[in-house]
Amino acid sequence: MTEREVMHLLVPIAFGALILWRMQTRVRRMIGRQRLSGWRPWFNALFFPLLVALLAWQARSQQLLGMSLGGGAAVGVALGVLGLRLTRFEVTSEGRFYTPSAHLGVALSALLVARIAWRFMSGGMMIPDEGAPPPPPTLTPLTLLLIGTLAGYYWTYAVGLLRWSLGKARVAQTQSAP
Repeated sequence: MTEREVMHLLVPIAFGALILWRMQTRVRRMIGRQRLSGWRPWFNALFFPLLVALLAWQARSQQLLGMSLGGGAAVGVALGVLGLRLTRFEVTSEGRFYTPSAHLGVALSALLVARIAWRFMSGGMMIPDEGAPPPPPTLTPLTLLLIGTLAGYYWTYAVGLLRWSLGKARVAQTQSAP
């Protein structure tokens, strides 16, 4: 086996292992009781609108791509509102906690894994031949629909967590005021 063939074999295996590891941590974060992080909701509330804006700018010349991204974001916002309604919030002496809907979290994670696996198996993430220029990145309507859905969901969920947390902070502040 040549060095090039070994690389063709090792890179997809390493990439697949990385994806599986990240998906495992993502699923773990979406299932079970979670301590409210001080920075993660803020990051998500800022990052995902920027991501959607950049993708919308990239897709500006193709109406179908923009509609897919926008439609996915709208579905994601609706799922985020549903997710917040299904979330159990609690404040204890140890801090603020929330328990997200396991079914919704697993379903969204499964969609992401399925899309990545499909792109990988269909040759959408292949390594170019030696000396060949890399293929241009392709944004498909299905990919943008999924990205929009996930971005809308995570943004809405982060904003909901921040609203809940800030509301609890105001209540605690008024209760401790003389």
